[in-house]
Amino acid sequence: MAGGKQSARQKMINLMYLVFIAMIAMTMSKEVLSAFGLMNTKFDSANELAATSNEGILSQLNSQAEEKPEDFAAANEMAKQISVISEEFYKWIADVKANDIVKLGGYEREENGELPYEEMDKGDKLDEHWFTGDRYTKRGDEIVARIEKYKNDIKAVLPKEGKWEPVIASFEKRFSLEPVTDNEGKKKKWLDYHFQGFPAIASYTKLTAMQNDVKATETNIYNGFLGNLVSDATSLKKYQAIVLADKSAFFQGEKFQGRVVLGKYANVTPTKLNVQGQEIDLSNAIDSTGAAKLDFNVGNVGEHTIEGKFTFLEDGKPLDIDIIGNYVVVPRPNSATISADKMNVVYRGVANPMTISFAGVPDNKVSASGAGLSKASGVGKYTMNPGSGREVTINVSATLDDGSKASDQQTFRIKDIPKPTGTISGKDGIVKLPKRNLEIGTVGAKLEDFVFDLPINVTSFKVKVPGQPTVIVSGTKMNSQAKSAIKRARKGDVITIFDIKAKIQGNASYRLKGVSPVAVEITN
Repeated sequence: MAGGKQSARQKMINLMYLVFIAMIAMTMSKEVLSAFGLMNTKFDSANELAATSNEGILSQLNSQAEEKPEDFAAANEMAKQISVISEEFYKWIADVKANDIVKLGGYEREENGELPYEEMDKGDKLDEHWFTGDRYTKRGDEIVARIEKYKNDIKAVLPKEGKWEPVIASFEKRFSLEPVTDNEGKKKKWLDYHFQGFPAIASYTKLTAMQNDVKATETNIYNGFLGNLVSDATSLKKYQAIVLADKSAFFQGEKFQGRVVLGKYANVTPTKLNVQGQEIDLSNAIDSTGAAKLDFNVGNVGEHTIEGKFTFLEDGKPLDIDIIGNYVVVPRPNSATISADKMNVVYRGVANPMTISFAGVPDNKVSASGAGLSKASGVGKYTMNPGSGREVTINVSATLDDGSKASDQQTFRIKDIPKPTGTISGKDGIVKLPKRNLEIGTVGAKLEDFVFDLPINVTSFKVKVPGQPTVIVSGTKMNSQAKSAIKRARKGDVITIFDIKAKIQGNASYRLKGVSPVAVEITN
């Protein structure tokens, strides 16, 4: 282009052409930016689930420490330190996202709380804030130093034992700050490689992914404290006899039915069982698991205590384990039990299965009514097809044994089916495929993590190939125009499939929310 003798005008045209190509290369499509936003949302959801799971593990560890302080007290204290360190670092990352990206970039959240992903295509503000020439700014140094501090704080708490080496190695790899070799074989500093020159939404998503790493690290360490330090003695003195009632409450005049088992299951048959001052005949009271069955009158309304002794043989000697339990006897019911089988709410556009019953009342003496509610086959089974509005109330009445009537009601929230996710050949988000696979691939839509398995039919979609006009396609397969545009794509190009139109199979009248786009990076 620049060779040979050229006029000044031609040289200027060539220069403008090069600048134009560079501008196209630097411009990221809005669909790709939306895909980054989708990934960020998924990380956020995963972080919420991980936080709940970690709280459960901590609670379990705390209970173990109370029951067996000699084995778990130290581990429990270390876990609490890990929790504090992780929470501080997690919140620090959140502050970096809020201040260094959102606030510094001048972005404002939308009414639904989401960031304007399609506007976050520039990263110059963050680059100026963290980098200067081939060095870091003061803020850039602070970022790296804070990550290093988090790593050191975590490792300072972990035990210096050989069995913890795999956990520490995994942690070091997850938060490695070593230089990274790029595609051109050039080594770059960790912060440069991961954040310099990227769109703001990409950097934001990477920080959310780092928060996910923090939660995953907590999970690994907490499980290490539970799994690596479990060394309970096998002596039966470590076990506790527990009463397992067939149901938690009983009516007056009923017999109590339940089992007595060891708190830590071991298939050990007892030699003697004494409950409420009476010895139980074990010849017919022991099941295949070694549990002893109980069968006696429950008594009057109120709380009752079960006391006795469970006797086993250990080292040839009888070992008595105290039985301490309780149960509650309640009066006959005057309220209904209404529950959705698959959800806490009912969804518009689908048949919601429900179970409706009155405790202790036969199904043929229970009636239920509500807008969109109909009886289904099976005891207590109903189907709810909610219409318009935000709530629906179900009224239930029952005829008791003495002929008296009892009634109750419960209100359920009505929600729309969530926004489906677009797919290509069953994959969603950002997919890497050869051009040939994309040409013959099937465009679909799915509802991720939805309580119903709803078949969705795609009716049309649009395809955008870089440098080519947008192609509108009917059905689920690429038409000839789309295939022609795909053939002209180059390796590394990101092709976006968007504006996907879909309907629920068997319920075409329900209007689904817009389907999320899917991006395909061409591999060859």
